[in-house]
Amino acid sequence: MSRRCCFVINNRANYGRIKSALQAVADHPDLTLQLIVTSSALLYRFGNVKELIVQDGFSPSAVIYSTLEGETPSTMAKSTGLAIIELATQFEILQPDFVITVADRFESLATAIAASYMNIRLAHTQGGESTGSIDESVRHAVSKLSHLHFPATDRAAETLFRFGESRESVFRTGCPSIDVLRGLDLSVPEDIFRRYGGVGPELNPHLPYLVVVQHPVTTEYGLGREQIEETLKAIDALSMPAVWLWPNVDAGSDDISKRLREYRERSPSTRIHFFRNFSVEDYARLLNGCACLVGNSSSGLREAGFLGVPAVNIGSRQQGRERAGNVIDVPHDSVAIANAITRQLEHGQFSKSLLYGDGTAGRQIADILSTVDIPIQKRLTY
Repeated sequence: MSRRCCFVINNRANYGRIKSALQAVADHPDLTLQLIVTSSALLYRFGNVKELIVQDGFSPSAVIYSTLEGETPSTMAKSTGLAIIELATQFEILQPDFVITVADRFESLATAIAASYMNIRLAHTQGGESTGSIDESVRHAVSKLSHLHFPATDRAAETLFRFGESRESVFRTGCPSIDVLRGLDLSVPEDIFRRYGGVGPELNPHLPYLVVVQHPVTTEYGLGREQIEETLKAIDALSMPAVWLWPNVDAGSDDISKRLREYRERSPSTRIHFFRNFSVEDYARLLNGCACLVGNSSSGLREAGFLGVPAVNIGSRQQGRERAGNVIDVPHDSVAIANAITRQLEHGQFSKSLLYGDGTAGRQIADILSTVDIPIQKRLTY
């Protein structure tokens, strides 16, 4: 009998992190794909990821609107509670054999609570890693609720063993986001910027450009405006074309978004072009073609490391996460940021790193889900 595997996609980053596993499950003869799209993945201002999911050929089994406006710590907590209620209803309807949740965003905790309380086997990708922000706590909480683990690195797997997770439940697959890069034509399309619109001056994809992706740090709530101000000053000082992606839905996003809108309206002649979102594949092409990735996204450590793209990581959001030699870490200081970018531009491409996998994670995950026999009752093993 085909096993029903229900993936919960709640934001644009998580879709990119799991897309290859979705496809592998959909193609597997012994698995049936179920897909719930929820939270900021449904919202236009955060990229309307559902639209990309449908364009990629996936049909959502359900959609759940659960994100409260405001982007504050309070709305994060309330949105999580609302998502638990709605996900429990959908799990009851869909009756999955496995629920798969991704990484460490606050919405992932809702998936983990609903599934584990309903005695549904929960699988978790990218557990065992270490970072800053509330993501650090959420990730480890989800790991303790999960029955099956797909960590990206050897160190992450070892962390899960130290948590008391059984060795029979942990499979080091690598990160599924790397799968997208393997075999993809990474040349930047001539019309990539025209197709996605955005706001700002026209950019030439064949001339050197920066990519900036900076999200709020939830444990530093209230500092987002001054932190993004330092990054804006650094990018301005370099006078180099930049592709700037909108921040995610975490607490503090509204402060960052307001400052970016003010900048955009008062500096119409700037070299920065703002975008809401790109498809998974086009983001990979954009990243591969850029001179340097700037901000605090984990893609500076994962995908950029695999591609050998220089990255400047700002602040504490990725603190503790494994990284290859392509990354320079800096504080929220415009001079330090600009100097680090200049150093990376002088260095150019780095050697490619397989730290986060070799591009086969999705297929591995599907094969494991089709055969694994894991008990619903968890036990500490240390």
